[in-house]
Amino acid sequence: MIRNSEKRIFIADDDTDILSILQLMLQTKGYIVHATTNPNEIFDYKDELPDLILLDIWMADGVDGREICARIKDTDILKNIPVVFISANSGIENIAQQYHAQDYIAKPFEMKYLLDKVHNLLFNSPISEQANIA
Repeated sequence: MIRNSEKRIFIADDDTDILSILQLMLQTKGYIVHATTNPNEIFDYKDELPDLILLDIWMADGVDGREICARIKDTDILKNIPVVFISANSGIENIAQQYHAQDYIAKPFEMKYLLDKVHNLLFNSPISEQANIA
């Protein structure tokens, strides 16, 4: 049986408070977490790739999570890693579909909802399967 401690999660958000809370909660559940305000760090991975990417859509300094997701999906070593958009954007569901993210979480959200979704994506769905985005 695979334990949470064997699963790696990459989180990119420009809100350091959200990053800290997500990192703490996911680490408390046993996940290995890399949290950053710079989503481009995902492209520096050579080994020990994350099993899941949580990505804000609108970030500081003009960084666009949609563009990062598109680059992830075009990068051979990363393209099969599930991406979950996290955003307060009212059109997040459509954005997730358009950019081939596996799922989305609308801000604000309950932590239990996020933890359940993360667990589901990591343990209940094949990586290549698109999540239930209507």
